[in-house]
Amino acid sequence: MDIEKPSNKTAGKPIQCRAAIATAPGEPLVIDEVIVDPPNSHEVRVRIICTSLCHSDVTFWKMKDFPAVFPRILGHEAIGVVESVGENVDGVVEGDVVIPHFLADCTECVGCRSKKGNLCSAFPFKISPWMPRDQTSRFKDLRGETIHHFVSVSSFSEYTVLDIAHVVKVDPTVPPNRACLLSCGVSTGVGAAWRTANVEVGSTVVIFGLGSIGLAVAEGARLCGATRIIGVDVISEKFEIGKRFGVTEFVNSKNCGDKSVSQVLLSIYDLPLLTISIIIDMTDGGADYCFECVGLASLVQEAYACCRKGWGKTIVLGVDQPGSQLSLSSFEVLHSGKILMGSLFGGLKAKSDIPILLKRYMDKFYNVVLDFCMLSSRLHDYRLNRMVTYYCQHIFDNTSSGLMFLFQELELDKFVTHEMKFEEINSAFDLLIKGKCLRCVIWMGE
Repeated sequence: MDIEKPSNKTAGKPIQCRAAIATAPGEPLVIDEVIVDPPNSHEVRVRIICTSLCHSDVTFWKMKDFPAVFPRILGHEAIGVVESVGENVDGVVEGDVVIPHFLADCTECVGCRSKKGNLCSAFPFKISPWMPRDQTSRFKDLRGETIHHFVSVSSFSEYTVLDIAHVVKVDPTVPPNRACLLSCGVSTGVGAAWRTANVEVGSTVVIFGLGSIGLAVAEGARLCGATRIIGVDVISEKFEIGKRFGVTEFVNSKNCGDKSVSQVLLSIYDLPLLTISIIIDMTDGGADYCFECVGLASLVQEAYACCRKGWGKTIVLGVDQPGSQLSLSSFEVLHSGKILMGSLFGGLKAKSDIPILLKRYMDKFYNVVLDFCMLSSRLHDYRLNRMVTYYCQHIFDNTSSGLMFLFQELELDKFVTHEMKFEEINSAFDLLIKGKCLRCVIWMGE
């Protein structure tokens, strides 16, 4: 990637640049000139190279009530170059390539230091229109009127200001039109399988919703060595797409008749999709891991019903309407021994885990250890499997899935279906709304 060195002429001064501004709910974004203030303490100003569209951008673009506010600069998947830094900034300097992330990782608070989770207690996640430390904006229009931020990123601008807790430095050789995907969607899905669920080699996974997040979960489950990855969606055509991400079987919930999704399974083996059995029967008691990626309380309950008694995990990634309630039998919760949990940003700690994901993308070759694992699995050799498991448990994150993940390649290319110029951002929104793209990358410059 050719990186233009930042100019000392702009450091400490406001910059005038273009931004795509959401001025009203559902109205086309307006590309206009804005003023971006210099960074304050603990902040950096970044020139955005690429940004990509996420359904969360569409959600808040359409939303009429708070936390929706206008005018606002949306966008939160991006990569850029640090143009200038404020005081008290460690770890990045002018010219560094960075990826912004909506979930803070300050590295210093109890939440960030703990290995048990990824929620920063110093800067808890919220849909705020301001910078996180002082609750003010760094954007204004040419009349001096305030323009609001979006989830501490606002990447639909040629320049943006980011708190250092929302920035991770990355290898400057990474392709920017792929690395930007790791700001949100791909990281969330892959991380949910890898970090939150800790999917194990040979396990069975069911994914409810094969949008970008669901497909990223499938990619993560594939990386971790899941044997069966069952996709559930209302659009049968998504099965063909899902196959590229590791989906092995498919359920069309519209074709379930009077049965719930947990009672119907459709087959794959290059034959027309046929109802062949119920999920519980086909998985001999339920899936090891279920992921809800749509944002419906009813689907969370279906996912919970589909996972195995005794150790099954149901992971919730979908964003439901505020106030939506789950209804589960306390008797069932007690006696089923299942786990139900949420996963924000896939359980990833951005500053340490995003570089790992990028390395998985950049490393194009399998390690011989992976070949050994796959061979032993295919031969069903008990002694070989025990030996592989032993080395996995003592060397790689204490799990065989850790070994699989470390030596598999993360395939980011297949997520990008379109690339456009900044001036075409409204067309990119149309593609995403109509379901005609997975990820559309917007190039900010020529």
